[in-house]
Amino acid sequence: MPINMLKKKLTLNILLFLILTDLLETLTQYCFKRAAISPGAFTVYRAADIFVFLRMVFSSPYLWIGIISAAMIFITWSGILAKIDLSVAVPVASLSYITVPLVSIIFLHEKVSFLRWGGIFFILVGVISVSLSTKDKESLS
Repeated sequence: MPINMLKKKLTLNILLFLILTDLLETLTQYCFKRAAISPGAFTVYRAADIFVFLRMVFSSPYLWIGIISAAMIFITWSGILAKIDLSVAVPVASLSYITVPLVSIIFLHEKVSFLRWGGIFFILVGVISVSLSTKDKESLS
């Protein structure tokens, strides 16, 4: 049977795995940021400084947790895409647009401006619109 003839439905299990990928994505981004800032206010003046910086970053447990989390995302995402269409999976898996800024505020003490929250809101409105248009397309066929 051709691949486009398969009816791929979004089930509760797939939705839970999509949420898991969003949470893992948030963890990955947080860990990569922590690994990058773990050397502190490190400044590269010479080529040798780059190797010192890399040694410090690669010795960070945050980097390795981030890499493991990214590998878990790849495995989970591959399983999800085997079950549903990409055009459905990507819009549904948009929770990280909210969770990454929230984690940045809470754990990294970053400031997220009102304008940035406005941008995030419009991205989510677009994602919801795409998701709803996918449902409309499915009901027509």
